[in-house]
Amino acid sequence: MIELRGIRKSFAGVEILRGIDLSIGAGEIVALIGRSGCGKTTLLRCINFLEDYDAGEIKLDGEVLWYRADGTGGRRRCPEKDLARQRQRMGIVFQQFNLFPHMTALENVCLGPRFGQKLAADAAELRARELLSRVGLADRLNSYPAHLSGGQQQRVAIARALAMKPQVLLLDEITSALDPELVAEVEDVIRALTQEGIAMVLVTHAMSFAREIAHRIAYLADGQIAEIGPPQEVLDRPRDKGLREFLRRIR
Repeated sequence: MIELRGIRKSFAGVEILRGIDLSIGAGEIVALIGRSGCGKTTLLRCINFLEDYDAGEIKLDGEVLWYRADGTGGRRRCPEKDLARQRQRMGIVFQQFNLFPHMTALENVCLGPRFGQKLAADAAELRARELLSRVGLADRLNSYPAHLSGGQQQRVAIARALAMKPQVLLLDEITSALDPELVAEVEDVIRALTQEGIAMVLVTHAMSFAREIAHRIAYLADGQIAEIGPPQEVLDRPRDKGLREFLRRIR
Protein backbone atom coordinates (compact mmCIF):
# COMPACT_ATOMS: atom_id res chain seq x y z
CA MET A 1 0.00 0.00 0.00
CA ILE A 2 2.75 2.48 0.94
CA GLU A 3 6.08 2.59 -0.83
CA LEU A 4 8.97 4.83 0.18
CA ARG A 5 11.99 4.94 -2.09
CA GLY A 6 15.17 6.87 -1.36
CA ILE A 7 13.66 9.42 1.04
CA ARG A 8 16.18 12.05 2.05
CA LYS A 9 15.71 15.05 4.31
CA SER A 10 18.13 17.62 5.68
CA PHE A 11 17.79 20.42 8.22
CA ALA A 12 20.34 23.26 8.09
CA GLY A 13 22.73 21.12 6.10
CA VAL A 14 22.46 18.11 8.43
CA GLU A 15 21.04 15.05 6.72
CA ILE A 16 18.39 13.50 8.98
CA LEU A 17 17.03 10.89 6.56
CA ARG A 18 19.63 9.24 4.32
CA GLY A 19 17.79 7.27 1.69
CA ILE A 20 14.91 5.46 3.43
CA ASP A 21 13.35 2.53 1.56
CA LEU A 22 10.24 0.96 3.08
CA SER A 23 7.17 -0.89 1.79
CA ILE A 24 4.08 -1.38 3.94
CA GLY A 25 1.27 -3.70 2.90
CA ALA A 26 -2.47 -3.15 3.21
CA GLY A 27 -3.49 -3.63 6.82
CA GLU A 28 0.11 -4.00 7.96
CA ILE A 29 1.33 -2.37 11.17
CA VAL A 30 4.94 -1.20 11.25
CA ALA A 31 6.55 0.22 14.39
CA LEU A 32 9.48 2.63 14.10
CA ILE A 33 11.95 2.50 16.99
CA GLY A 34 15.32 4.04 17.70
CA ARG A 35 17.13 6.64 19.76
CA SER A 36 15.79 10.17 20.00
CA GLY A 37 16.93 12.19 17.01
CA CYS A 38 17.35 9.23 14.68
CA GLY A 39 14.69 10.49 12.26
CA LYS A 40 11.54 8.55 13.27
CA THR A 41 9.21 11.52 13.62
CA THR A 42 10.74 13.26 10.62
CA LEU A 43 10.03 10.19 8.51
CA LEU A 44 6.43 10.08 9.71
CA ARG A 45 5.97 13.77 8.90
CA CYS A 46 7.46 13.27 5.44
CA ILE A 47 5.01 10.44 4.72
CA ASN A 48 2.12 12.83 5.46
CA PHE A 49 3.95 15.77 3.85
CA LEU A 50 3.92 17.86 7.00
CA GLU A 51 7.61 18.08 6.08
CA ASP A 52 8.76 18.29 2.51
CA TYR A 53 11.70 16.06 1.62
CA ASP A 54 14.75 16.64 -0.50
CA ALA A 55 14.72 13.49 -2.63
CA GLY A 56 12.88 10.24 -3.10
CA GLU A 57 9.36 9.11 -3.86
CA ILE A 58 6.31 8.13 -1.81
CA LYS A 59 3.44 6.13 -3.28
CA LEU A 60 0.09 5.17 -1.81
CA ASP A 61 -1.82 2.47 -3.67
CA GLY A 62 0.36 3.15 -6.69
CA GLU A 63 -0.29 6.91 -6.75
CA VAL A 64 2.81 9.08 -6.49
CA LEU A 65 2.21 11.57 -3.70
CA TRP A 66 3.17 15.19 -3.08
CA TYR A 67 5.44 15.83 -6.10
CA ARG A 68 5.28 15.47 -9.87
CA ALA A 69 8.10 15.27 -12.40
CA ASP A 70 8.53 18.62 -14.12
CA GLY A 71 9.83 17.32 -17.45
CA THR A 72 13.38 18.61 -16.89
CA GLY A 73 14.58 15.84 -14.60
CA GLY A 74 13.42 17.75 -11.51
CA ARG A 75 10.17 17.82 -9.65
CA ARG A 76 7.53 20.26 -8.44
CA ARG A 77 4.98 20.22 -5.65
CA CYS A 78 1.51 19.08 -6.56
CA PRO A 79 -1.15 21.80 -6.63
CA GLU A 80 -2.68 22.52 -3.23
CA LYS A 81 -5.98 20.95 -4.26
CA ASP A 82 -4.20 17.65 -4.99
CA LEU A 83 -2.19 17.86 -1.77
CA ALA A 84 -5.39 18.28 0.24
CA ARG A 85 -6.98 15.27 -1.48
CA GLN A 86 -3.91 13.13 -0.92
CA ARG A 87 -3.68 14.08 2.75
CA GLN A 88 -7.25 12.92 3.29
CA ARG A 89 -6.09 9.38 2.55
CA MET A 90 -3.95 9.45 5.70
CA GLY A 91 -4.73 10.19 9.32
CA ILE A 92 -2.11 11.36 11.78
CA VAL A 93 -2.19 11.49 15.57
CA PHE A 94 0.44 13.54 17.37
CA GLN A 95 2.20 13.24 20.71
CA GLN A 96 0.54 16.48 21.76
CA PHE A 97 -3.15 16.18 21.05
CA ASN A 98 -3.55 19.40 19.01
CA LEU A 99 -7.30 19.64 19.63
CA PHE A 100 -9.03 22.97 19.12
CA PRO A 101 -9.57 24.19 22.70
CA HIS A 102 -12.67 26.23 21.87
CA MET A 103 -14.48 23.23 20.34
CA THR A 104 -16.13 20.29 22.06
CA ALA A 105 -15.00 16.73 21.44
CA LEU A 106 -17.86 16.31 18.98
CA GLU A 107 -17.01 19.51 17.13
CA ASN A 108 -13.33 18.58 16.90
CA VAL A 109 -14.18 15.25 15.27
CA CYS A 110 -16.82 16.76 12.93
CA LEU A 111 -14.50 19.41 11.58
CA GLY A 112 -12.51 17.36 9.05
CA PRO A 113 -15.43 15.58 7.37
CA ARG A 114 -17.48 18.79 7.18
CA PHE A 115 -14.86 21.07 5.69
CA GLY A 116 -12.33 18.66 4.22
CA GLN A 117 -14.77 16.22 2.65
CA LYS A 118 -17.77 18.60 2.38
CA LEU A 119 -19.95 16.17 4.28
CA ALA A 120 -23.36 17.46 5.38
CA ALA A 121 -23.45 18.60 8.98
CA ASP A 122 -25.87 15.88 10.14
CA ALA A 123 -23.84 13.13 8.42
CA ALA A 124 -20.59 14.45 9.89
CA GLU A 125 -22.12 14.56 13.36
CA LEU A 126 -23.44 11.00 13.04
CA ARG A 127 -19.97 9.79 12.02
CA ALA A 128 -18.36 11.69 14.90
CA ARG A 129 -20.81 10.30 17.44
CA GLU A 130 -20.14 6.75 16.26
CA LEU A 131 -16.37 7.21 16.44
CA LEU A 132 -16.40 8.83 19.87
CA SER A 133 -18.54 5.96 21.08
CA ARG A 134 -16.00 3.49 19.65
CA VAL A 135 -13.19 5.12 21.62
CA GLY A 136 -15.24 5.08 24.82
CA LEU A 137 -16.28 8.73 24.93
CA ALA A 138 -20.00 8.59 24.16
CA ASP A 139 -20.65 10.41 27.45
CA ARG A 140 -18.14 13.22 26.76
CA LEU A 141 -19.37 14.49 23.39
CA ASN A 142 -19.95 18.03 24.62
CA SER A 143 -16.84 18.30 26.78
CA TYR A 144 -14.11 20.76 25.89
CA PRO A 145 -10.46 19.57 25.82
CA ALA A 146 -9.67 21.40 29.06
CA HIS A 147 -12.28 19.25 30.82
CA LEU A 148 -10.86 15.95 29.51
CA SER A 149 -7.93 13.94 30.82
CA GLY A 150 -4.87 13.48 28.64
CA GLY A 151 -5.97 9.97 27.73
CA GLN A 152 -9.43 11.19 26.79
CA GLN A 153 -7.99 14.00 24.67
CA GLN A 154 -5.78 11.51 22.84
CA ARG A 155 -8.79 9.29 22.18
CA VAL A 156 -10.61 12.30 20.71
CA ALA A 157 -7.56 12.90 18.49
CA ILE A 158 -7.69 9.28 17.30
CA ALA A 159 -11.41 9.60 16.55
CA ARG A 160 -10.69 12.82 14.65
CA ALA A 161 -8.11 11.06 12.48
CA LEU A 162 -10.46 8.14 11.81
CA ALA A 163 -13.30 10.50 10.88
CA MET A 164 -11.63 11.08 7.50
CA LYS A 165 -11.79 7.32 6.81
CA PRO A 166 -8.06 7.09 6.08
CA GLN A 167 -6.32 4.17 4.42
CA VAL A 168 -3.27 4.75 6.61
CA LEU A 169 -2.98 5.87 10.23
CA LEU A 170 0.27 7.52 11.40
CA LEU A 171 0.85 7.55 15.16
CA ASP A 172 3.65 9.67 16.61
CA GLU A 173 4.49 8.54 20.16
CA ILE A 174 0.85 8.95 21.09
CA THR A 175 1.24 7.78 24.70
CA SER A 176 4.55 9.42 25.62
CA ALA A 177 2.89 12.61 26.92
CA LEU A 178 0.44 10.69 29.13
CA ASP A 179 0.63 9.75 32.76
CA PRO A 180 1.30 6.00 33.11
CA GLU A 181 -2.22 5.23 34.30
CA LEU A 182 -3.70 6.78 31.15
CA VAL A 183 -1.51 4.90 28.66
CA ALA A 184 -3.55 1.68 28.80
CA GLU A 185 -6.80 3.33 27.70
CA VAL A 186 -5.18 4.73 24.55
CA GLU A 187 -3.38 1.46 23.79
CA ASP A 188 -6.71 -0.37 24.10
CA VAL A 189 -8.14 1.83 21.34
CA ILE A 190 -5.22 1.00 19.04
CA ARG A 191 -5.59 -2.71 19.82
CA ALA A 192 -9.23 -2.52 18.71
CA LEU A 193 -8.22 -0.77 15.48
CA THR A 194 -5.87 -3.60 14.55
CA GLN A 195 -8.94 -5.69 13.78
CA GLU A 196 -10.15 -3.22 11.13
CA GLY A 197 -7.41 -3.66 8.55
CA ILE A 198 -6.09 -0.10 8.61
CA ALA A 199 -2.41 0.16 7.77
CA MET A 200 -0.51 1.86 10.59
CA VAL A 201 2.92 3.33 11.07
CA LEU A 202 3.69 4.12 14.69
CA VAL A 203 6.67 5.76 16.31
CA THR A 204 7.04 4.37 19.80
CA HIS A 205 9.39 3.72 22.68
CA ALA A 206 6.95 1.18 24.18
CA MET A 207 8.68 -2.04 23.17
CA SER A 208 6.10 -4.35 24.76
CA PHE A 209 3.28 -2.62 22.88
CA ALA A 210 5.23 -2.70 19.61
CA ARG A 211 5.89 -6.42 20.11
CA GLU A 212 2.18 -7.02 20.69
CA ILE A 213 0.60 -5.20 17.77
CA ALA A 214 3.25 -4.69 15.05
CA HIS A 215 3.72 -7.06 12.16
CA ARG A 216 7.23 -5.64 11.67
CA ILE A 217 9.53 -3.39 13.63
CA ALA A 218 12.00 -1.07 11.90
CA TYR A 219 15.03 0.19 13.84
CA LEU A 220 16.30 3.57 12.62
CA ALA A 221 19.85 4.71 13.20
CA ASP A 222 21.77 7.57 11.59
CA GLY A 223 18.88 8.34 9.26
CA GLN A 224 18.62 4.83 7.83
CA ILE A 225 16.72 1.63 8.56
CA ALA A 226 19.44 -0.44 10.18
CA GLU A 227 17.25 -3.48 10.82
CA ILE A 228 13.67 -4.51 10.08
CA GLY A 229 11.72 -7.69 10.67
CA PRO A 230 9.10 -9.43 12.82
CA PRO A 231 9.07 -8.33 16.47
CA GLN A 232 10.44 -11.62 17.78
CA GLU A 233 13.47 -11.32 15.52
CA VAL A 234 14.19 -7.63 15.95
CA LEU A 235 13.64 -7.56 19.71
CA ASP A 236 14.85 -11.03 20.71
CA ARG A 237 17.54 -11.79 18.13
CA PRO A 238 18.83 -8.42 16.91
CA ARG A 239 21.64 -8.57 14.37
CA ASP A 240 22.64 -4.89 14.37
CA LYS A 241 25.14 -3.95 17.09
CA GLY A 242 23.55 -0.55 17.63
CA LEU A 243 20.13 -2.15 18.04
CA ARG A 244 21.49 -4.57 20.64
CA GLU A 245 22.93 -1.65 22.60
CA PHE A 246 19.68 0.33 22.25
CA LEU A 247 17.57 -2.55 23.55
CA ARG A 248 20.00 -3.21 26.40
CA ARG A 249 19.80 0.41 27.46
CA ILE A 250 16.01 0.69 27.56
CA ARG A 251 15.32 -2.63 29.25
